[in-house]
Amino acid sequence: MSSILEKLKTIPLEHLGIRIPTDLRFGPLNMALLLAICLAGLAIHLVVYPYFLQEVITMIGAALTMAVVFHLMPRWDSVLVLTTILALVTYLRHRPDSWILMITVVVAGMLSPTLQIAFQWEKAVLLRFGRFRGLRGSGVFFLFPLIERIADFVDQRIRVTDFRAETTLTRDTVPVNVDAIAFWMVWDPEKSVLEVENYSDAVAYSAQTALRDAIGKNELAEMLSQRERLGREIQQVLDHKTNAWGITVQSVEIKDIIIPKALEDAMSRKAQAERERQSRIILSNAETEIAANFAAASDHYRTNPVALHLRAMNMVFEGLKQKGSMIIVPSTAVETMGLGALGGLTSFDRIYGQDKESKDRGDGGNETAPEEDNVV
Repeated sequence: MSSILEKLKTIPLEHLGIRIPTDLRFGPLNMALLLAICLAGLAIHLVVYPYFLQEVITMIGAALTMAVVFHLMPRWDSVLVLTTILALVTYLRHRPDSWILMITVVVAGMLSPTLQIAFQWEKAVLLRFGRFRGLRGSGVFFLFPLIERIADFVDQRIRVTDFRAETTLTRDTVPVNVDAIAFWMVWDPEKSVLEVENYSDAVAYSAQTALRDAIGKNELAEMLSQRERLGREIQQVLDHKTNAWGITVQSVEIKDIIIPKALEDAMSRKAQAERERQSRIILSNAETEIAANFAAASDHYRTNPVALHLRAMNMVFEGLKQKGSMIIVPSTAVETMGLGALGGLTSFDRIYGQDKESKDRGDGGNETAPEEDNVV
């Protein structure tokens, strides 16, 4: 239960469907003006009449009550009702010498909400007797009590709206969940306020509808590989609809496309199989090129036996460079290259060199004689 309450605290009231209609904005400057008027009226009353603590408590309580209520419910009807009640209570508690306090409560309650401030990025839509009277830009402006109200303070900065389409079928009947964001701004506050009941919700719902429509017109592969094109399509549809409301949609971006887990595994296996197929094709092409090169080389060796012998001897030499290596050479190659005689001469030279070294050391020739006989 506590976790649910924590989540609710972080959600704006607009997302919960809770909207309190307002006629004005009652901020710190309004509170300061309200308190200043009440204190000024109290000071005048104390100059004219003797000091009583109850009168001071009544005025301070009335000022704080109006400040809190006007801030929570900034509407002219609440201002009128609360001001009337407090003025009547003040008159009944401190009559007959309470006319100054009563007038002070009425003046403070009616004048303090008339001071309005719009921020630099805002435009205030002003209505008089329910009819549009113009826009008020940034800075301080005043309202006529009871007859004028602010329909809305329109934020003209770029806004971001998060929207999604859950379990929507693509053109190839694949259920997907798509999350997207839209960047938009109000360029005509008059149209957005007077022609649309709630332009923020209108943009969000229109974006969601456009997203579902775009998903149904595209296949899954196109959505995954062409997100920018899909975002441009949604942006064009939205901008065409919202332009009449004084709103322009600058861009739409696809944040995430979630597909079913089973389909994700199947696509992964398909991608692996495709990579395996490509690797085998590349290997077969390489073998074909090698065979073609060997065929071209055989044409040169066929008419040039000397080149073939040199190539074979080079291959044997490359193999003999490694110590302890053994090479198996076809008998035909041995005969054509004379490798047998060459190997015998090499062995004889090695044995003869060993015998000569032993004689030089004075070991005698008894041990080497049988080896020589064996060689001969």
